Amino acid sequence: MKPETVGLSSARLARLDEVMKRRYVEGGYLPGMLTYIYRKGHLVHTAMCGHIDIERGKPMREDAIFRIYSMSKPITAVALMMLVEEGLVGLDDAVHSHIPAWAKLGVYASGMPSLLADATPGYLTTPVMRPMKIIDLATHTSGLTYGFMMRSAVDAAYRRAEVTDRQAAGGLQGMVDKLAQIPLEFSPGTAWNYSVSIDVLGYLVEKLSGMRFGEFLRTRLFEPLGLRDTAFSVPEDKTDRFACCYQPEAGGRGLKLQDDARESTYAKPPELESGGGGLVSTAHDYLRFCRMMLNGGTLDGVKILSPKTVALFSLNYLPDGREVADMALPGMFSESGYAGVGFSLGCGVNVDVAKTRLPGTVGEYFWGGAAATAFWIDPKEELTVVFMTQVIGSEARLTLRRDLRTLVYSAMTESFA
Repeated sequence: MKPETVGLSSARLARLDEVMKRRYVEGGYLPGMLTYIYRKGHLVHTAMCGHIDIERGKPMREDAIFRIYSMSKPITAVALMMLVEEGLVGLDDAVHSHIPAWAKLGVYASGMPSLLADATPGYLTTPVMRPMKIIDLATHTSGLTYGFMMRSAVDAAYRRAEVTDRQAAGGLQGMVDKLAQIPLEFSPGTAWNYSVSIDVLGYLVEKLSGMRFGEFLRTRLFEPLGLRDTAFSVPEDKTDRFACCYQPEAGGRGLKLQDDARESTYAKPPELESGGGGLVSTAHDYLRFCRMMLNGGTLDGVKILSPKTVALFSLNYLPDGREVADMALPGMFSESGYAGVGFSLGCGVNVDVAKTRLPGTVGEYFWGGAAATAFWIDPKEELTVVFMTQVIGSEARLTLRRDLRTLVYSAMTESFA
């Protein structure tokens, strides 16, 4: 189908492909890329170039499997909302009502980082201003953190405890048990901090459903939607399609191998099934997930969520309608690099187009992964875009997403918003 039939310009989409290829792949920032653009019920543009394995000369392919890292988060949020629809949990529930061991969590005040993960830790805490709620987990306002932040004593405790290690003994239960011994960064609802919060949602899905988290995703979400290559590991018979992951050479341009697909840790199923960043997927699979959301929770006759529940993903749940930029702690990592963004259920949401200084629509929701993958869903424009690549630690990641968004919206000849 020609893009013009759904209000997009073929010539301008060709410009998108040229800019992305010349600036990012030939420029040495990306090993390769694959882009899907879907509008008004049709996949109207596919573009790919570069390689999934530079060392072996393997070109990009449409069925390539990618590490999607934090693009796992919206999938976990959908799994949670499936249980919300079943009446098993509510967004306003106190987290300790489901995790009793967290009832006495306090906020870090002082102490030695080297002792924070010990059974008898040497730190002082202050009481939380209010209990942590499920919505705090969904929006990263819980007071939890990530060990990779390298920013605070609490971060250091996470690293020492190996909170999110793929092969950590005890899986998600072990992670939750470790977190019960480490104080919060801040009182829930008072700041925004990218964190293991969504991994905790995965634990709650596991506990409330009575199924291992990965099994819930497989039987309740992936298989019904036909997501054949989305999982927490890559089996041997699919290794040939698994993309290698790269990182920038010193100076930011040029790439060196970071994770060889033939020797990857993803070849082995993890002990800890990370709903915050542990999935692999294909562009085809992730597009089907996005199409289900764009279609109000149903795809090809399979109903995952109700339209009213899906509509919640277009809303901002940060306190008092604030933005991520207003609430983020100093030095905070985020997959969103601009103002005008709130936070919804496991993903960012556009709340002020003018502040983003980019074309877009209020209510569009989106996120990205650490290996520079990205997606967004624009319900008003009946549009979704999925972008796949594999380079971690690239300073060009946010500029890349800016250009992708600008060039896609610039290709519109007709707007419905």
